[in-house]
Amino acid sequence: MPEGVTKQAGIVQTLWNGSWIAALATGVVVWGLILWACIFHRKKKNAPDQLPPQVRYNLPIEILYTVIPVIMVAVFFYFTARDETEITRITQSAPIKVAVEGYQWSWRFSTEYQGEKVVTAGVPVDLSKQSLQTPQGPQLVLPVNTQVQFELHSDDVIHSFWVPAFLFKQDVFPGNVRNHFQITTLDRTGVFFGRCAELCGTDHSKMLFSVKLVPQAEFDQYIKSQAGSAQ
Repeated sequence: MPEGVTKQAGIVQTLWNGSWIAALATGVVVWGLILWACIFHRKKKNAPDQLPPQVRYNLPIEILYTVIPVIMVAVFFYFTARDETEITRITQSAPIKVAVEGYQWSWRFSTEYQGEKVVTAGVPVDLSKQSLQTPQGPQLVLPVNTQVQFELHSDDVIHSFWVPAFLFKQDVFPGNVRNHFQITTLDRTGVFFGRCAELCGTDHSKMLFSVKLVPQAEFDQYIKSQAGSAQ
């Protein structure tokens, strides 16, 4: 998993790790029972063909292997529902609001901050020029250590807004203005790649963008220099 750059990414990472630990623990038990059955109930030389004792219709055992999976699923459901509720929680108090528009085949970002607005848009990128050093497509600039609210919408087909460093993605539906989420950025600057994660047409693979996290002072200067412009 990539290192998360938001508070919510930490929640996702913890849920992911816990799920794998539980799954591996369950796997160890199951593998152990399989090996035990293979070793202790294998056919022995010079022994008559005889099945080991059967447990069919053994009520206590059937209750046991019914109740245990139900408990496991309930525990997974509880932690997933708890974390999903926190990840998708909107406080309406985020100082920065970003309207994300997905269209065939690029992105448009409209950033609002302290009464100013900056619009950044792009065109399908040239994949041959894409690299870690020279990211292609529109770039969304955000400050570290702050809350950002995203509102997602599409003018044509279904897209999906995905920044791997957020450890989170959300679909962008045409005609649906209720797809939104909120993040709290951590104290980590840098440029992080994003892309469309929903097959949306011929140039789907060219719907690339980047998110640049900068110190607050640099973000303030960026807003002042770009306010009212559409790049």
